Amino acid sequence: MEPFRLLTVVHVFLIKDGQILLLRRSNTGHHDGEYGLPAGKLEGGEELHSAAIREVREECGAVIAPSDLEMLGAMHIRTSGNERIDFFFRAEHWSGEISNTEPDKCDDLRWFPLDDLPDNMISYVKEAWSKFREDVWFASHGWA
Repeated sequence: MEPFRLLTVVHVFLIKDGQILLLRRSNTGHHDGEYGLPAGKLEGGEELHSAAIREVREECGAVIAPSDLEMLGAMHIRTSGNERIDFFFRAEHWSGEISNTEPDKCDDLRWFPLDDLPDNMISYVKEAWSKFREDVWFASHGWA
């Protein structure tokens, strides 16, 4: 019997002038039409902070220094067909110009006010933002 393996995903809240950068997913087969964060799977042999920095650079062109990346917390998520642990980070400083560097996977990239997030936002991302603003470091989503 194969040992159970848990998928790990990193997400980054980029915050500037009281707003969060969100990307609307398209053509991915996963939460298409919903806004999420620059995010992606942890690769083997990759440290969490490095994965978060890589994903932001790949998806929206920003370059974050490790010292500018703060871990907010973790969430144990269960969705149809998968179970995983996601780690959420925040950055308020970076270099480079923000742009949609993956137009084949994202059809909109936009800044939203911290207290006025879109209705069509990925539910666990919205929940994570709410929990971490309340200083809750760990949460579960999708469990009965």
